[in-house]
Amino acid sequence: MNRTAQRSAGILAALALGAGSLAPLALAAGANAESGSYFERTATYPVHQNHPEGAAAQTAAEISTVSADGQTLIYTDALSRQIGFVDISDAAKPVGLGTLPLHQLGSAQDEPTSVAAFGEYVMVVVNTSTSYSDPSGRVDVVRIADRTLVHSIALPGQPDSIALSADGAYAAIAIENERDEDAGDGGLPQAPAGSVAILDTVGESPADWSLREVPLAGGTRENPEALDELSQAGLDTPQDPEPEYVSINSRNQAAVTLQENNGIVLIDLPSGTITKAFSAGTVDLEGIDTDEDGRLDPAGSLQGVPREPDAIGWIQDRYLATANEGDWKGGSRGFTVFDTGTGEPVWDAGSSFEHLALSQGLFPESRAGKKGTEPEGLAIGEYQGTDYAFVAAERGNFVAVYDMTDPRAPKYLQTLPTTNGPEGILPIPGRELLAVSSETDEAENGVRSALNLFSFGAAAPQFPQLSSDPADPVPFGALSGLSANPADASQLFAVSDNAYQPRIYTLEAGTPATVESSMEVTEASVELDLEGLAARADGGFWAAHEGESGAENLLVRIDAEGVVQEEIALPELAELGKHGLEGIAATGSGEKEEVVFAVQRELPGEDYVRLGKYLPATGEFSWYGYQLEAAADGAWNGLSEITALPVGSYAVIERDNQAGPDAAHKKIYQVRLPDAAAGEMPLVEKTLAADVLPALQETSGWTQEKLEGLAVADGEVYVVTDNDAVEDATGETVFAHLGAADEVFDLAGPEPSTEPSDEPSQQPGEQPSEEQSEAPVAEPTASPSQSPQRESGQPQAPTDAPQQSRPAEPEAGENLADTGANSFWLIPVGAVMALLGAAAAIKSSRARAK
Repeated sequence: MNRTAQRSAGILAALALGAGSLAPLALAAGANAESGSYFERTATYPVHQNHPEGAAAQTAAEISTVSADGQTLIYTDALSRQIGFVDISDAAKPVGLGTLPLHQLGSAQDEPTSVAAFGEYVMVVVNTSTSYSDPSGRVDVVRIADRTLVHSIALPGQPDSIALSADGAYAAIAIENERDEDAGDGGLPQAPAGSVAILDTVGESPADWSLREVPLAGGTRENPEALDELSQAGLDTPQDPEPEYVSINSRNQAAVTLQENNGIVLIDLPSGTITKAFSAGTVDLEGIDTDEDGRLDPAGSLQGVPREPDAIGWIQDRYLATANEGDWKGGSRGFTVFDTGTGEPVWDAGSSFEHLALSQGLFPESRAGKKGTEPEGLAIGEYQGTDYAFVAAERGNFVAVYDMTDPRAPKYLQTLPTTNGPEGILPIPGRELLAVSSETDEAENGVRSALNLFSFGAAAPQFPQLSSDPADPVPFGALSGLSANPADASQLFAVSDNAYQPRIYTLEAGTPATVESSMEVTEASVELDLEGLAARADGGFWAAHEGESGAENLLVRIDAEGVVQEEIALPELAELGKHGLEGIAATGSGEKEEVVFAVQRELPGEDYVRLGKYLPATGEFSWYGYQLEAAADGAWNGLSEITALPVGSYAVIERDNQAGPDAAHKKIYQVRLPDAAAGEMPLVEKTLAADVLPALQETSGWTQEKLEGLAVADGEVYVVTDNDAVEDATGETVFAHLGAADEVFDLAGPEPSTEPSDEPSQQPGEQPSEEQSEAPVAEPTASPSQSPQRESGQPQAPTDAPQQSRPAEPEAGENLADTGANSFWLIPVGAVMALLGAAAAIKSSRARAK
């Protein structure tokens, strides 16, 4: 295996070793790490792969169920009006088994709303309504083995969800008869009222099953009247109840959410009677982001917000948990636990659910003025004797997991990132799996609807790889550039692009890495789109602003307080389109400072992209050509980062614009800038250092497109992805440690000569040398240990020349093997003396420079 291949293969080892030491963000018992009670993602299966039309299809998985043997997952696809079947016998490699179009069961206009597997059958709940005022539906019973229709049962209205009792005696169906949001003010009342249908599943065949209806309103279909139970419970518009979601406990009690009515109804299934109704109540929220203003700012508050619950789940037969998505009047941005004995809440997430999203880069700021992350889906599952709650954020694209051993005091365990719009949450405890179906399908340059599979029993969580403290979040997202801090080897800086108001973030390397603080960038003359960041040895930063056209690209100098000091226009880029500056690096100080930057795409008429060098002391620019690899059909490749390496060379990220299964080119190359005379455009030579695609695919999620940050800090290599502000993107931020710099890069080369080279520089149009050819993939090393955290506040920008770092002294009684210091005993005495001499020389030269 050649050196480049060894470096690249090592990335996966580094990730594997690092993941094993991840700690939960908070709140669940520390013993979990030893008992293997975390979930980890095993597969992300885009459901268009299961559709006859393939990638061209409009298709989505919404609600799912699983066959009795746990091998076949069945999901509703309302977009394509069909049911999908997927073999999950290998949870790491789901295999599509095809679909069942509803026109084969009834009409091409029929819409599946829910499914529930029962023995050899699957019940398909179908909306057949022709209008909001004349709702209708049915249940189709389909044999799973051959997908034939066995029996159909008419329903008294438009159905939403279905639940089966544990003993198999009953199915409860929420008949919503949903409102028309375009009628009048879109609110209630709108006849007819909803109800609950009870299907008695007793008999030799589905043909023997019978249906009962539990009305939730009196009066007539055209003029419904409120039941006393709902009126006395204080429900909103009780004469027009709209059941949304249903769950059944082991005592055959059904709990039904009335989302628009902000209430919950309990029904005894054997007798078909209402036993209790109670309001979901309201909640006051503090420390949330309520303004859609391009800023991640959890300084807002809301008072008296109706919870308006959607999904619901029983805990230990007495308690109920609800996901409070909200609808037309509310949405408390969290979830609540109710005691059914009293109808009162015994625990509420308050702002903590939103704080998870803010602290993990998953908050959809474009929804801040509405319902935030919109917790919609919820399920309760028992794994190895412990109850867990799974709460899905429809707009945040994640599922939060809680230990529900004590329903009155849920303990946050971990976050599971998903694809867009997680809707169906399906625990499969018999196989220790969890399935999440994500309904949002962005066929045009976006994330496709997918089934996400997670396995229970991991020793540590995979996510997040980068986070702030959820108890006191430093919100972040859209990280478009990364830089080492020359004044503190344990720190890095990151910057956000124009998805948000630009900020510079201070990060601490570790597992996971932490966002310690952030600082607003101010006093720019234009609306900044910062795509690259470099901390200066003399203090402050250089940043790369990508303009909407080539002439608007700027090098921006920012001081340590985030104030823009200088904006420098770039010559020769006027004809460039929107794909402008994407990376920046800075070396040297004072009169010897150099700023090197990367342009993402080619200028018209050029078959290479440009690297540029700017000398602040003289204002001089130099230009270099960089040859991109050929892109796959329908894709393009470009540069997205440049960073300085210790030996005078540079590393660049070259990536394609593809995500998910189509992602193919996410690589780091090492380059050295040749000497360039005025008017020349030498073509740099490049050497493959690492293929980062395996690192992006390591956790089996939707492969991220925008690999945009690269930095070398304390001798270690880090990369970060831009999560596009959770806007038409999964929002998952990958922050990966690729290993030691001297393993990823060739750092043995000489310092660049200041004399003109005798070798002619390669010019544009010449063939690349052998060193430029592709090489196989890089080799991970162990992830660094968790760095000490700093107090929150503004980023600690560098203010002086970089200081030499040294290993920390071991604590008293600490084993040298635990610190890595024992490796020094293996170095020959002569080598140690040489190192000490080199350090003294560096110290002496710095003293003279002062």
